[in-house]
Amino acid sequence: MRIGILGTGVMASALAEAWTQRGHHVLVGGRSQDKARAIAERLGDAVEAVGPVQVARASDAVVVAVAWEGLDQVLALAEADEGSLAGKAVIDCTNAVDYASGLLKPPTGSAVQHIAERAVGSRVVKALHLFAGTSWLAPTPTGQPKRTVAMCGDDDAALDIAAELIRDLGGVPAVIGGLEHARQLEDVAGFVMRLVAAGHNPVTAVPVVDRSQD
Repeated sequence: MRIGILGTGVMASALAEAWTQRGHHVLVGGRSQDKARAIAERLGDAVEAVGPVQVARASDAVVVAVAWEGLDQVLALAEADEGSLAGKAVIDCTNAVDYASGLLKPPTGSAVQHIAERAVGSRVVKALHLFAGTSWLAPTPTGQPKRTVAMCGDDDAALDIAAELIRDLGGVPAVIGGLEHARQLEDVAGFVMRLVAAGHNPVTAVPVVDRSQD
């Protein structure tokens, strides 16, 4: 699959590397073409550094991996409001969270719903925002369960594409519903951050449920 990544930071670089290890071809572009070229040079022929609009138009699926503050700029560069992402599965892993307070920055709605409004005709999915990108570069340790990737979206075909890419990373996709659940899902990132800041392991804050008795 030709995966486009809008973004050139740590998350974008790590996901590009992880997917190329699974045989995908990746197009990377963002607000900094120098950073995009650096990623491509480091990862080799399986990654191309292109402009954001080429990422949007030439990819089978597009991942948005930018900071909340840069989201509108990168969508404008990609010409999302002109239909460049129409019909595409767009996977949003933006964390629109204030890192000091753990609270969501948008007063209402969610980052992924904002993308859905800006990216005309796109089929958006929220996923991959809770794990650091670099965590996908190493296999799951022996004896530990695979990482569950909670996701939401309104388009079944786009959810299927996102699920396929998550499995390629070694994760287990878990659809929790449509985009009406997006703010809830994004808020989990702030919850995790606050637990870590308070010195606790988020894993121990979630009840263990034995599904074997179902």
